[in-house]
Amino acid sequence: MYHTLILVGNVGRDPEMRYTPTGKAVTSFSVATTHKYSDANGQLVTETAWFRVSTWGKQAESCNQYLKKGSKVFVEGRLTPDKETGNPRLWKKKDSDEYGTSYEVNASRVVFLSSRGESAGGGDAGFVGAPSEDDIPF
Repeated sequence: MYHTLILVGNVGRDPEMRYTPTGKAVTSFSVATTHKYSDANGQLVTETAWFRVSTWGKQAESCNQYLKKGSKVFVEGRLTPDKETGNPRLWKKKDSDEYGTSYEVNASRVVFLSSRGESAGGGDAGFVGAPSEDDIPF
């Protein structure tokens, strides 16, 4: 069995790079994807889904160097389920009784879609309705 997930979205916060005990680079960053549509009443509805992406090795080093909050990115990879439940990771929001989910993606390919000159968070009309920092689980 095999599955592939393709995401095109915006980086939600600057990437964080660390190293495994064996010295292999790992970079994590969040990606928001947005879907807009009109409901039955003609009202514009915006749905934003967040994904936590992990990259490894030289790709991790490149992502850490060139990606920043607001960058447009294409990610190809696979979903990594919670080991205990087999579902997306469930987490409790800060200062609230509400819960959120985190979709974990192990990237096999990352393509940078923003040019070097684009400023963080600027220039993409398709990225609307981002949650506050407290709503992002990572």
